Amino acid sequence: MTPTRDETMTIAHSDDVVRVRQQVRARAVEAGLGLVDQTKIVTAASELARNTLDYGRGGTARIETLTDGARTGLRLTFEDHGPGIPDIDRALTDGYTTGGGLGLGLSGARRLCNEFSIHSVVGEGTRISIARWR
Repeated sequence: MTPTRDETMTIAHSDDVVRVRQQVRARAVEAGLGLVDQTKIVTAASELARNTLDYGRGGTARIETLTDGARTGLRLTFEDHGPGIPDIDRALTDGYTTGGGLGLGLSGARRLCNEFSIHSVVGEGTRISIARWR
């Protein structure tokens, strides 16, 4: 798997969440993802960018266009230096929330992607990577 294009965006304000969504949509189109796959990765990116801002106190979104033989796709990595997630399994459970929402953000993002990984250390921050392939 080879990244062919790589870009890192700062997430510090609500406007940045919109910019990340727009850039993910543009890159999904460039990668040849169909409309359904575009919608899935953009929806997941929107949720994870919002979480990076709201729970991680800001951070970055890295967008990589990937090729693996004949396959193309996108990998998104969201990273913050916020408080971290003390119980990842619980955070990935549908309905669990610490912010008063529906509790479908992380679990929903995981379902929308072909690949999902999360690493979090309390007091140090969180890194979530997702990928969607054509």
